[in-house]
Amino acid sequence: MASGEISGTDEGTSGSWVRRFRPVGDPAVRLVCFPHAGGSASAFLPLVKALPPWVEVLAMQYPGRQDRRREQFVRSLDEFTERSLGELSGWGDRPLAFFGHSLGATIAFEVARRAFEENLETAGLFASGRRAPALPPEAPFGVHDTETAVRELARLGGTDSGLFDEPEILAMVLPALRADYHAAETYRYVPAPAGRDVDCPLVALTGDRDPVTTVADARAWSAHTSGTFRLEVFEGGHFFLTERAAAVADTVAECLRAWAPQPMRG
Repeated sequence: MASGEISGTDEGTSGSWVRRFRPVGDPAVRLVCFPHAGGSASAFLPLVKALPPWVEVLAMQYPGRQDRRREQFVRSLDEFTERSLGELSGWGDRPLAFFGHSLGATIAFEVARRAFEENLETAGLFASGRRAPALPPEAPFGVHDTETAVRELARLGGTDSGLFDEPEILAMVLPALRADYHAAETYRYVPAPAGRDVDCPLVALTGDRDPVTTVADARAWSAHTSGTFRLEVFEGGHFFLTERAAAVADTVAECLRAWAPQPMRG
């Protein structure tokens, strides 16, 4: 694939976590993206298309979906963190910034906490559509029941409601959703032993009509970094990331331009 070209399919081999939709020959920074519960790497295609060419995006493809649908699901945040770090070990020749949406924000946060131990240079962290880890955990959603799971998907938006009437589609989507929700609901934040959790810049993003993450919930991420903190509120619901991809990309590019250690070329 030529540099700068965006593919509509995942670039990577079955069993691999890392997907590159637009390889960059000489990136200033790599943005590692972690999808929401039930989501896949392709959820970040709109963001990839809107980012400038000096940013290389690595979107994580969790086991149990799309081309990895025959693999066992990951069912804990600890395992998500450990396996993500293992997959990223070969990409540390450039600074890494982490972007996670919803469940992915918690995974990105835990990966960022461990990055220093793994000799991964961290440029910054974007926490999107997720309440701060130190806040009390949300009540379980009960998505093991199909009817309740469908109601939860409808409440969050971001899914074509017509798909709820397709048993074959639900049969593919719900197992991944249930496994991811189990990982989210069993996660317990453990404060850092010596002050703030990360020392890199941290940007919290949320939608002004998000039913699960209020502006106050997003602002509470400020307690988790000793670096700079920024709050960005976008018009939209829980999946404002898709609805406002261009505006989110502008914010991400502005931050990465400030964080990256070398001059930008575009």
